[in-house]
Amino acid sequence: MRPIPSRPEGLLRFFLAGLLVLLVLTPALSASARVPARSAILYNLTTGKVLYAQNADTTIPPASLTKLMTMMLTLDAVRQRKISLKTWLIASRKAARTGGSSMHLKNGERIRLENLLYGMAVVSGNDAAVAAAEKVGGNTRHFVRLMNRKARALGMKHTQFKNVNGLPAAGQRTTARDMLTLSCAYLRAHPSALRYHSPRSFRHGRRLMRATNKLLGVVPGVDGLKTGWTVASGYNIIATAERRGTRLIAVVMGGATAARRDSAARRLLEAGFRYPASPANVERQLSRSTKRR
Repeated sequence: MRPIPSRPEGLLRFFLAGLLVLLVLTPALSASARVPARSAILYNLTTGKVLYAQNADTTIPPASLTKLMTMMLTLDAVRQRKISLKTWLIASRKAARTGGSSMHLKNGERIRLENLLYGMAVVSGNDAAVAAAEKVGGNTRHFVRLMNRKARALGMKHTQFKNVNGLPAAGQRTTARDMLTLSCAYLRAHPSALRYHSPRSFRHGRRLMRATNKLLGVVPGVDGLKTGWTVASGYNIIATAERRGTRLIAVVMGGATAARRDSAARRLLEAGFRYPASPANVERQLSRSTKRR
């Protein structure tokens, strides 16, 4: 445990640091907020209609939602025949030493590009993102430039990427609306990519790792997409589901806990499937479910 400073100015700094963390982790909710998170948006991808939005343009660090852009650029390169899913690569020392969530790559390990996509999507491997970026972009710095170029091309006006995996970095930011824009572009360009996001577990070597997306197999129709967390961002999720020919995407950012984030995404999806063409009814449904809590 970190010792509590004894000098007055040390105590003040200690108090202010604690207050800052508390403010970061506490969702900034208005009186009319229906979702217990800093921002959220619900979209009907089938009809192109926004069904609900709450502080959707508030800038928040993307955390591991960043990997969705890394995966999109990787799959773009595959589609352009610059690389193959079956391409073997050697995991670098940099990739193997990457901290945070991991698929446990080893320095010098041979692995196929397709397995890195599973590693990013299922277990949110920061190491997998570095390895893929190095192979596709030559190095991570160039790959980040490609990420930001793609973000601008897609119209992600409030997004700035600083690395390939979402680990904390000064100036790295996005919004729920921008993440929705990315998700829509990703699914439209690479609909088959859901096969990387839908497994509930992933095996690499002797390790069997569980998916970070706990809505899989729990909420009917959910087959993706991505979760994320850092202290500065709180708990984030992009969840997509399809029922009876209708596909919805829910983005929740800045949840106080993983459970509350997942509950918020589930409530959004359930309200959206109940009223897939009516934002007003979705709002009322969310209001009723909020009062029952």
